[in-house]
Amino acid sequence: MTTITRRTPVHFDVRPVDSIQRDDWTVVLEYENEGQGPHLVDLSHCARWDLQNRDVGRFTPAGVAVPGAPGRCACQNGVMINRMNGTQASIWHLAGESVEVPAQSAYTDVTEATVFLALFGPDVFAICEKLSALDLGRPNQETPALIQGPFAHVPCQIVVAADSDPQAGILLTCSRGYAHDMAHAIQDAGAEYHLRPAGERRFQAWLKDCFQG
Repeated sequence: MTTITRRTPVHFDVRPVDSIQRDDWTVVLEYENEGQGPHLVDLSHCARWDLQNRDVGRFTPAGVAVPGAPGRCACQNGVMINRMNGTQASIWHLAGESVEVPAQSAYTDVTEATVFLALFGPDVFAICEKLSALDLGRPNQETPALIQGPFAHVPCQIVVAADSDPQAGILLTCSRGYAHDMAHAIQDAGAEYHLRPAGERRFQAWLKDCFQG
């Protein structure tokens, strides 16, 4: 029997101290010396789908309705759905659990074609300002909000999940081929703010604070 091994395109120069095998991925739960934040977390093991249909608004992936307007996001039960335009949405399974792609032709699994990162904690938007001209921390925006554009000169989907320190944070995806450069650009920009890689456990705690209060 063939053993499948899925590998993240992101590699941090820090030692994992707790990890598990999940759905053929090695998922790091905690890294050495994670510090107090800000944190950068590799979520490339989390399932991600692209949904395209002229009636995209009628779909309810994983029981969550697609938001009615571009730029809007919905997050329920560990599933985030981002309305990209009139006919397209992205679906991110933030719990990291194994899920089956729906059989309809409107869905495409893009998990292994993209990289998925979370950046959160104090001074996050100061770090982002060094990497993008996008106004991710603009005042009075309703979060979560999807913003599409360049980040570290790479086309990205970026969701501003929370915009108030110390729990501010973003989630971003881009093509897998940019993973190495993207991770290093973020770490370099965050060095003066003591940015550290963190594992999934720290991400899940932050996510709970954002969406469950």
